[in-house]
Amino acid sequence: MTDMTDLSYVRTTEAEAKPAPVSTTGFIGWMRRNLFSSIPNTILTLIGIWLAYSIFAPLINFAFVHAVWTGDNRDACLAQNVGREVGACWPYVEAYFPQFIYGRYPVEERYRVDIVYLLFALLIVPMLIPSVPAKRLNGLLLLVAFPIVAFFLLVGGVFGLPVVETSQWGGLLVTLVIAVTGITASLPIGILLALGRRSDMPIVRLLSIIFIEFWRGVPLITVLFMASVMLPLFLPEGVTFDKLMRVLIGVTLFSSAYMAEVVRGGLQAIPKGQYEGAQALGLRFWQMMRLIILPQALKLVIPGIVGTFIGLFKDTTLVLIVGMFDLLGQVQSSFTDPTWASPSQSHTGYLFAAAIFWVFCFGMSRYSLFMEKKLHTGHKR
Repeated sequence: MTDMTDLSYVRTTEAEAKPAPVSTTGFIGWMRRNLFSSIPNTILTLIGIWLAYSIFAPLINFAFVHAVWTGDNRDACLAQNVGREVGACWPYVEAYFPQFIYGRYPVEERYRVDIVYLLFALLIVPMLIPSVPAKRLNGLLLLVAFPIVAFFLLVGGVFGLPVVETSQWGGLLVTLVIAVTGITASLPIGILLALGRRSDMPIVRLLSIIFIEFWRGVPLITVLFMASVMLPLFLPEGVTFDKLMRVLIGVTLFSSAYMAEVVRGGLQAIPKGQYEGAQALGLRFWQMMRLIILPQALKLVIPGIVGTFIGLFKDTTLVLIVGMFDLLGQVQSSFTDPTWASPSQSHTGYLFAAAIFWVFCFGMSRYSLFMEKKLHTGHKR
């Protein structure tokens, strides 16, 4: 008879854990779960790989592999002189780089633009980092002091600085001036319009609706043309506006209409109980909006707000139609120079402009994702 007290067959220690199969962990596991989890996913993955190769392989060859990196004129970028296939002509970009950044701003005064760029970077970077303290002071400096300082630095006429007409501005300078001004001004105007459209006062609601629908129904090209060409015809004799100022006003009003609809979507997403709770606490309308409703509404529509900002930044290229040379316009104007005329000149210029726009737009997009995650906007990424 077996001794029931003999427990020698029972393990006295836990079995050593075995590693998970290689096919389910690491990069291989991620690929199996996300790219090759089923036959349709596998087909779509292979199609995506083929499309990426078809697009990026020629782009890399043009921009880097077959590119020309040194030279003094067009001869360096001609295939018959190089003896091989020629891609991007980067010496042309190097030669025109100052014009792409400053336009026709006087060379001896370009340090003023550099100071403005530096001040903007020093103020905007701490503002975008949540952990940096003194946000209120930083915001006042950025939104109040900086525009005044930048205006007098760029325009001149004070402290012995020569006057530089805005007609001499161009390149990235014009792009950033229009984009930053439009973004900064359109958000508060859009918030007021969104609140006005939801107002209980009929006249305020009607005026807000008319304003929003009018500007949303007119193409931006038409707005710029009207602001630059038609507006002076309706002004009293002797009264005029600087062309850049007219463009800034037109872009701001146009963008604020779209911003109003984005913000209105956020306001409509707030539960009615939030309004009732704020009213039960005895908060006035503006207190309720400032402390309770708007913080939640704006948090919900961060993607829409940033999307509008990105669209506005790209729409700055349309100012060329009214004779202002932004970054893209400055690139196009350089094509008339016979010194650098070559088959790859236009492709190189457009590639450079596209890279600059992509850097700014991608940066805004990634910061939007960061803020969504930071503020927990209701969905996990």
